Amino acid sequence: MITVIDYGMGNLRSVVKAVEKYTGDVRVSQDPASIASSAALVLPGDGAFKMAMEHLNSMGWTGPLKEYIRGGGVFMGICLGFQLLFSRSEEFGESEGLDIIPGDVVKFRTPGLKVPHMGWNNVALRQESPYLDGVDSGSYFYFIHTYYPEVRDPAWVIGEAEYGVTFPCIVGKGNVIATQFHPEKSHHVGLKIIENFVRKACS
Repeated sequence: MITVIDYGMGNLRSVVKAVEKYTGDVRVSQDPASIASSAALVLPGDGAFKMAMEHLNSMGWTGPLKEYIRGGGVFMGICLGFQLLFSRSEEFGESEGLDIIPGDVVKFRTPGLKVPHMGWNNVALRQESPYLDGVDSGSYFYFIHTYYPEVRDPAWVIGEAEYGVTFPCIVGKGNVIATQFHPEKSHHVGLKIIENFVRKACS
């Protein structure tokens, strides 16, 4: 069972529909106890980092989620779910994240660029990952975000994009994969990442 975590941050339907292209064994859950019967977890989300962490904390997800990821569970983070993996964010004042990946989430400050960064951008792959099988370096994905991570451990960085600065937009290690862009909205190349994730979860 692939569990899509519903913590009150964003419309989950497009993510669920993308996963359903490759398996019917998917559910949406607000209950952290569902981790025990999950082959994989997906943490999507749109909105503010601080509010997201407040929701995860109040719903009881934070501790079990960190334990699951650090224990080697199959995990995908998307957009806000990507950012929450980092140590902290400066959005609306400093907030602590899940601290799976050492680094800080900061705002784009390059003069002359529109913020949020919204639309299609190409991604340069920096290392191989089974979740990226069939995805070429330079492929385009759909982004919408105002903040990006400054990663302190480059071993986590799988792909980078450029928008005034070069920033990590795919991170992962072991069974973890997370993307700043929306793979479920990035046509066939984004769906390929989701397909690879589902195959990993079901293997």
